[in-house]
Amino acid sequence: MIIPYDMLEQDTLKNLIEEFVSRDGTDNGYDETLSRKVEQVLRGLRCGELVLVFDHESQTANILAKKNAIYPMDFKLIRGGK
Repeated sequence: MIIPYDMLEQDTLKNLIEEFVSRDGTDNGYDETLSRKVEQVLRGLRCGELVLVFDHESQTANILAKKNAIYPMDFKLIRGGK
């Protein structure tokens, strides 16, 4: 399920992004600070390149490129659309 990032509390979103950028295997080879990586991910969420996804089965959240995310039928319900 895709969750609009702006529905989360600011602290929750920040913590989720920090956890995401500090995961094993996300090192891009550049020596960037955590705050810079967090800002890059937040920019991606704001511009729509990235989406926040929650998997009910595993009870985990992840951040994916929008083009790689699967849109469930209930996405419009989360956003309040028709």
